[in-house]
Order: sequence, then C-alpha cells, then structure tokens
Amino acid sequence: MKYPPFFRSHLLVIVLFGLTWTQGVTQEISWHASGKNGAVAAGHADSVLIGLRILERGKTAADAAAATILALSVTDYGAFAIGGEVPLLIYDAHAKRVRVLSGVGGAPLSPEAIASFYNHGIPATGSMKAAPVPGVVDLVVELLKLSGTISFEEAVAPTLALLDRGNQNWHPKLAVTLRTLVEAERLASGTRENKLTAARDCFYRGSVADQLEAWYIATGALLRKKDLEAHVTHIEDPVTVDYHGYTICKCGPWTQGPVLCQNLKILEGFALHTLQHLSPDYIHLVTEAMKLGYADRDEYYADPRFSNVPMAELLSEDYAIVRRSLIDLQEASLDRRPGDPIGVRALKISALPENESISIIKQDTTTCVVADRWGNVVAATPSCNMLTNTPGPSGVNTGNRVRSMNTDPNHPNRVEAGKRPRVTLTPTLVLKNGFPILAVSVAGGDFQDQTGLNVLLNHIDFGMFPKEAVSAPRFYTNHHQDSFNPSPDRQTTFVGRGELCVNDEISSEVRHSLADRGHIIKKTAGPIGMPVMIFIEPGTGMIYAAGDPKANRHAGALP
Repeated sequence: MKYPPFFRSHLLVIVLFGLTWTQGVTQEISWHASGKNGAVAAGHADSVLIGLRILERGKTAADAAAATILALSVTDYGAFAIGGEVPLLIYDAHAKRVRVLSGVGGAPLSPEAIASFYNHGIPATGSMKAAPVPGVVDLVVELLKLSGTISFEEAVAPTLALLDRGNQNWHPKLAVTLRTLVEAERLASGTRENKLTAARDCFYRGSVADQLEAWYIATGALLRKKDLEAHVTHIEDPVTVDYHGYTICKCGPWTQGPVLCQNLKILEGFALHTLQHLSPDYIHLVTEAMKLGYADRDEYYADPRFSNVPMAELLSEDYAIVRRSLIDLQEASLDRRPGDPIGVRALKISALPENESISIIKQDTTTCVVADRWGNVVAATPSCNMLTNTPGPSGVNTGNRVRSMNTDPNHPNRVEAGKRPRVTLTPTLVLKNGFPILAVSVAGGDFQDQTGLNVLLNHIDFGMFPKEAVSAPRFYTNHHQDSFNPSPDRQTTFVGRGELCVNDEISSEVRHSLADRGHIIKKTAGPIGMPVMIFIEPGTGMIYAAGDPKANRHAGALP
C-alpha cells in the first residue's frame, strides 16, 4: 500500500513502536497480575500490553484506556469495532469524582427513518438499518480531553501498528482512515484540545463522514451525515447506591447498569455473608432478587433525555423494602413482577410471561479496566454487536443497537429520533470512603450485570481477591425480557421463564435443591459472562488485576 508523504514520514516511528510493545506478550501477560504502578485487564493480551506500555511511560489511566480501547477494535474484532459503542466510568483522582462518558450513539434523526421502524419493524437479526451513530471515536477524544495527556496520534499509534501487520481486507482501509484523523490533528492549530477536536471532526463532520454517508446510502442504512454531525458523548454523573459501606457507581438507565444497584439494594436486607458461598440458599436468594431488578429494568429503563425514568424512586430504601418482601426463600417465582416505584408498591402487575418464539442472535462484547499509579481508574465496556454488518470502504464497521429499542408507542424505550438505545453494556466502579477500590467490566449481553453481581458479591461479602472473584463458578437467570428483541409485544420477549443456568462445577446436590424450589435448571461448562476486575488495596496501594481465563480475558500490572 502507498501512503501519502505525511504518513510515510511517521510510519517508521509507528512500526518501531509496534515492535517494542509486541515483544514478550506471552511472557508478560497472563490472566492475573499485581503491582503498585498501574494495571490493565481487558480482552486480548496485545491490547492489555498496549495499555501497560502507555502506563509505563508515566501516562494516565485515561491515556492507557484510550489506547487499549482503540486496540481492542482490532484485537477483539467481532466483539468490538471502531464503529461501535463504549459506555465508560472514570474516577479522576485530581477532581476526586466519578464521571460517566456515554459513548453510545443514537437512532437516526430522520422522521422518515423513525416512521420506517414503526411501519416495518426494527430489524431483529442484523441489518445496517438498525445501526446507531458510531460512538467510539468521539468517546476516545472526550476521554483524552477530560483526563488524558497524550494526543490522538499517540493513542492510536499501537492500533496502526496492529493494522499494518494484519491480514484482513479491512485492515489497510481502517489504517488509512485513522491516519486521516491523525493528519487532521497534526495540521490543526491551537491547543491540544483543539487538535483533538480536529481529529474527531474529521470523522464526524469531514472527509470520513462523507465516506461513511456514501456507505450508509449504498447499504440501505438509515443514518446520514447530519446524524454524525449531531453526535455528542454526554458526560454525566453516575447512578450510585451504598452497599455495606461501599459506593457502587454505574452508568444511567440508557444502560442496564442501575439494575445492579437495585439488586444490591434488595439484597442489603439479607446477611449474605452468613450463607455458604454458592449454596442453594445463596443462589436462590440472589436469583430472586435479580428477577425483581430485571423486571423493573424491562419496565422503566430508557434514555432519560427522552423518557422520565424514576431512578431515585427505583433506588430508594422504602422501595427496596417493599420489593424485598416479595422474595419467598423456599419457592422460585415464575411471574414477571415489576413494581411501582412512584407509589412505593411492591407490585405493579404480576403476569406469567411467554418465552420467545424466535431465536435472537447476539454477538459478544469485550472488556477494559485500567488503574494508574496516581489513583485514576477507568472501567469501560466496548462493544459493537455487528452481526451481518461488514466494514465499508473506510474500514469502519457498525452495530445493530437500534434493535435494543422497540416500537411499542407506550414503552419508555420506544425508538425515537436521536435517542440512545437502552444497551446492556455496563461497566462498574466501586468506592470505599470516597476512593476507588474496584473496577469491573463484563461481556455477556443481558447477563453482564448478573455476572457483575456475582463478582462483586464474591469480593464484598466473601472477601475474594480478583483472581478468585472472576474465576469462581457463577450463575444467571434468563427470567427477563430479551434486550435484543425489538418486538413491540414485550410480553412475548421473555428469554426463559424461571430458567437458572449454573456452571457445572456447582454440585448436583445444589442443582437438585434449586430445582426442588421451582427453578428450571440448566448447566454449562463454559464461562458465564466474561469478567475482568481490578482491586486497589487500601493502605498498601497494591493493585490486583484479573480476567477470567476461561473467557480468554487477560491482565497485566507494573511492579
């Protein structure tokens, strides 16, 4: 491939950088690690090492996360792509606060596009018509502006090295696109922020946007350049709850994240630590709490810029008490039971749902958590869910997240122009006495927060460090609506009424006891979710990182 003169002058630097960070991958990166000067846990080992190399240069967690996320779009392609989305939480040690960066694009702005969804349905099994605005590039730029120190060029250099040594037909195309953004940054005048904005604007307003629009038109997608131009990475406060002295921070109800907060509020009324870990009593109690939280997720969650989500009421102490009262300690519920948070009533409706009659295809997500030596911490959940979509001439692929909305005109998560879909992507940060101690990210669709709950309880209630917390056997329930099924008849989108799936390491005696309580038991030898976790030990400052080895997660740390 021939590169323009500007690119040729910098290609050697990028290649040399690539040779540096690719050496010793298998020797340096495992599934768990510890150190005091920073850590990364993510998907592919190459992306973890890229993040570590940024930290090794004395850069921040935001810098390392930006570089890792960009690299994951290549190393973890299929689970993630540069045209996907990335909800992200960051603790800024200087400001001493947690911020949320939405990193999720909205539905098309065109009234005709929205009318098409209501007239013909949202494609459920993969289509460019279900593509939202790509959120990754703007997310990376906003992250670097907010808490980073490096340029876009520095952040993307390792990714370019990956692309240059790659063998997929879209690799050289995406390399040209990314180098176009780098050139825009270098040619811009003014501050570092001005230059970062120039790189971003090239993608959303400039020549790359023109190329993307042509691709959208050619493939029948409903997005246009005006959708790219209008895109914003919203920076928000997190949704939080306290649980046994820990502050749990999640993204807002444009994700499923607050369901973890609801589950913890319900479970706070039980002394989980007195139960045997993974005993029938423990699994039953946590599962019944999750069913209640997910019923409220399905009933109320949506982009709060468009829908009035009663978040304060959903997380109130009074509401947790009345919802907790519905749990029968000896019998599994088979009903769908959302509550009434406004009226503080335990039940809004109780109905026996129908299981899905069609198979809704999913595609996995990836993971990224980073901590630096100064106390900055990032948790992000990059995804794309591309299914049948393929990269265009720019090398950019996009996902199908519009199908995470529906066409029920009375539902809060109904599709609307510019509205963010209520995604399953859901990173977690946990504070203790105002300082971050845990960062968690999970891949796994609807059971991301169920896996996250398993992992958090492993640490908070049972004292496990990341290595044990992410590798212990897990469980999840299918007793909820399918977040990827856009049918307007929400009652028919239930995945599996009463189904409880457990890892096969959980004994047959436990499984039989759970079945006796009415759970429909399934077992799996594979990983339930794909978690990564960082724990910053108070007092010592030691950082422990781990990713479930069964899920091909990796972690590394600086001594």
